[in-house]
Amino acid sequence: MASTTLSEPHAHEKLYRSLRAQIMIGQLPPGQPLTLRGIAAQYRVSMTPAREAVRRLVAEGALTLSASGRMTTPALSVERIEELAALRALIEPELASRALPRAHFALIERMAAINTAIGEAAERHDAVGYIRSNLEFHRMLYLRAQAPAMLAILETIWLQLGPTMRAVYGRVRRNEPPRHHRMILASLRAGDEPGLRLAVRTDVTHGLRHLTVSDDSDQAARSKR
Repeated sequence: MASTTLSEPHAHEKLYRSLRAQIMIGQLPPGQPLTLRGIAAQYRVSMTPAREAVRRLVAEGALTLSASGRMTTPALSVERIEELAALRALIEPELASRALPRAHFALIERMAAINTAIGEAAERHDAVGYIRSNLEFHRMLYLRAQAPAMLAILETIWLQLGPTMRAVYGRVRRNEPPRHHRMILASLRAGDEPGLRLAVRTDVTHGLRHLTVSDDSDQAARSKR
């Protein structure tokens, strides 16, 4: 039917955005196996929009597809995490620097409110809420950079890290927001571009250090079994 044909692109886009958001904020664990049939059944769509959504997510690195056709969420090695961390440390300070001239008072206050929400999620040990609010804190600033190509590249990095971040933050008992967020906010209020670059770079590298340390510990524990 014509109406069904017209609805498929809408179903594909909705499914793509839903799966993408789940992966980015860590609602799916690393190495989670998925199937086209399972995705189609869960979201009550046909195989065509499910296949198209998965194709896009694989292209972005949000899902991995083996030569045998096995589909999973990314399970990152220490080397891959370090590579993605290096990319974040290059891209995010640049986005923050470009955003600084347009970081008005109301934006900074909204970011401060989000930072409070991050602390509340940490107190509840809500890993997904913590990651969601943390990404919102950074994205809100970077949108002011008016550099959509750079932000799109950054989001593919966040996508690949999402499941691993959830696995680690679910074990690391945080009780407050990342301490470098206060430095970011202070630099924004002062219009301090070098300080902002340093604060963002330190925030990114410090946060991802937990991922590599945890992964090393897990590998060591497995080797002793």
